[in-house]
Amino acid sequence: MPLSAAIITFNEARNLPRCLASLEGVADEIVVLDSFSTDTTEQIARAAGARFEQHAFDGHIQQKNRAIGLCTHDFVLSLDADEALDDTLRAQLLVVKASPQSQAYSFNRLTNYCGKWVRHTGWYPDVKTRLFDRSIARWGGVNPHDKIELDPGLRPTHLKGDLLHYSYYTREDHLKQIEYFSGIAAQELYDRGRKGSWGLVLIKVVAQFFKSFFLKAGFLDGYTGWTISRLSAYATYRKYRKLMLLHAQG
Repeated sequence: MPLSAAIITFNEARNLPRCLASLEGVADEIVVLDSFSTDTTEQIARAAGARFEQHAFDGHIQQKNRAIGLCTHDFVLSLDADEALDDTLRAQLLVVKASPQSQAYSFNRLTNYCGKWVRHTGWYPDVKTRLFDRSIARWGGVNPHDKIELDPGLRPTHLKGDLLHYSYYTREDHLKQIEYFSGIAAQELYDRGRKGSWGLVLIKVVAQFFKSFFLKAGFLDGYTGWTISRLSAYATYRKYRKLMLLHAQG
């Protein structure tokens, strides 16, 4: 079974080499759809033999579906540039290529946060459907929380191994991402007619911290779990605060 890999990028020179290296021997084609990077992303992609295309970014869902559409094979492995296959998952994908038994496959994603692998806090196993026949799947959800949606009645087959996610190298990276994603999420809520209030903000923030640190056993990840839980609560605050500001301006 021929397999295409689809990756969207913007200034991913730090992460892309690792992602591309993990696809060697697995993907028959690699398509990199870039949002006009200003670093060496293009050179890295072309040097690895990837097909490099560019399109203005208009949303994670839109861009990822566009990348799928650029692939020439029906089976697509859709990855982010900061993700890579571990050895077990690589082996599983080779088995699937040799004898596919399903139209879609899922696997666990294991996240690295500032050098620490996070196995609790609601971040693991973080099951993702990323390998699929594109005729029965597409990216959906609500930006920035995109997800693969399959045709009704279809369920993915789960594979062993982990998709390694190198999320944040520093706490400052996390804070920058919170500002970026909270703005997108607030706009999505605003467009759907959702409203916010200080009472709702308080409830959401407390609930998010309690869920991450206690219900999802963030305390077992030690200081890393504490940091992630606090910043997850802060992200919730920023999202609903920005939603309130949008209504005040509108």
